[in-house]
Amino acid sequence: MTSYEHLLQVLRDQGHRLTPQRLIVLRVVAEGHQHMGVDEVFREAQAAYPFMDLATVYRTLRLFKQVGLVTEVAIGDRLHYELIQPDDRHHHMVCRVCHGAFNLSPHYLEEFNSTLVNEFGFVPDLDHFTITGVCVNCRSEGRKPSDQIPKEVLTHEDHS
Repeated sequence: MTSYEHLLQVLRDQGHRLTPQRLIVLRVVAEGHQHMGVDEVFREAQAAYPFMDLATVYRTLRLFKQVGLVTEVAIGDRLHYELIQPDDRHHHMVCRVCHGAFNLSPHYLEEFNSTLVNEFGFVPDLDHFTITGVCVNCRSEGRKPSDQIPKEVLTHEDHS
């Protein structure tokens, strides 16, 4: 079973209909790059199905998040989505200056998780964790969050 077929099976197993709109949005996210913005998903889905509307894309992405197919990452003032890969769990670091999104391996949070459990008896939900800050490129260039930022969202590959 391919990854795409597995995603379809997850939807079926949870009793969700496989509407043409859901199939298109799922394929767009599955074939797209990491951290796709809603507007980008909408444009690509509408290219495949001209009758697609933005509200349907939002509802579909929200459903996919609820059933555990996608994760939602806030980058800048917009939400971005990527498929959850069971064999490639990761968290995110998002730069407040350039809005770059960097993957962060879960092993970096293991000690944090243990500390919360051992010292406070609190079991955190660290399935989808995002840390904001300033990336090394922006720091080395001396850029600050108030600097002029290009409107495009930059995404970066895993630096962990």
